[in-house]
Amino acid sequence: MKIWVDADACPRVIKDILFRAAQRRTLELVLVANAPLAVPRFPYIRSVVVPKGFDVADRAIAGWAQAGDLVITADIPLAAAVVEKGVAALNPRGLLYGADNIRQQLSMRNFMDELRGAGVETGGPAAFHARDQQAFANQLEKLLQRVPKRAVS
Repeated sequence: MKIWVDADACPRVIKDILFRAAQRRTLELVLVANAPLAVPRFPYIRSVVVPKGFDVADRAIAGWAQAGDLVITADIPLAAAVVEKGVAALNPRGLLYGADNIRQQLSMRNFMDELRGAGVETGGPAAFHARDQQAFANQLEKLLQRVPKRAVS
């Protein structure tokens, strides 16, 4: 399993959880962003810088991720693209996207986008709280328990 992170908007506390999990389980962790990121110096943790532009990082992750991998993203269209490929997708707030819920999530996202396009003020996402951090950590641990601990090849 390789963990891909849509890192531009990923909260720092979530990145820290992922760094610890990757170190503990020796899993490859790749943070994808359009600007350089500081990452711990471990051979299996790295960052990849993609060109600036709309959805460039999302398209890169969707292209690179393979079945059995995990993508960390709050971007629902990216989550939908990777779930279709058999890749698990986890929101930084702990919501696991899957075949059973991604269509509903995508429909709601598109509906809200249409409302905003029509001039309706819909507000932004709720503030990130400690309960979101805990929900993410719990869901990540459940996913990682399915993966045998091994060295990166």
